[in-house]
Amino acid sequence: MIDRKTADALDDALALLFYGFRGVTAEPDRMLAERGLSRVHHRILYFVRRNPGLGPGDLVRILRVSKQALARPLKDLLVGGLVAAAPVPENRRRKALRLTPSGARLERRLSGSQRRRFASVFGVAGGDAAEGWRSVMALLSGTRRGPHAPASGRRQGRSIAAARRAPGPRRAATPGARRR
Repeated sequence: MIDRKTADALDDALALLFYGFRGVTAEPDRMLAERGLSRVHHRILYFVRRNPGLGPGDLVRILRVSKQALARPLKDLLVGGLVAAAPVPENRRRKALRLTPSGARLERRLSGSQRRRFASVFGVAGGDAAEGWRSVMALLSGTRRGPHAPASGRRQGRSIAAARRAPGPRRAATPGARRR
């Protein structure tokens, strides 16, 4: 059971998370809205930039969304010339995604505003506070990346291989289908 004083402190932490998220996403949201895009488009651009050659199935697992939820925003980016898809030579049924030059420019602008924001606040808060924040966020996200984890490699906290093994969204059974 959480006592009243602890509950108040946790509520303050939740409020800070909400306001901090709003502060980090406000500028990219404005830039996306000008193009008729949304936050999910930014997430796709970000992860494709970080992992060129990523397939749609990989994105489903990383973002933990259904194929249907990914289909429309990914199509928007493909049709808009921001993301390109090419068949994987070993398995032509699979597609490898990459940013086009215009997609890379947009992603740089969107994430660049966020990087500048983080650089500014981490500079004010100090290195220990920045590492503490990373530790808390890693624990919240379930990535197991603590303050002493190497910063090299896949920096989103999980390798693509780990994301491929992670369970995706639960799918409802089709009506009339039985599990045996």
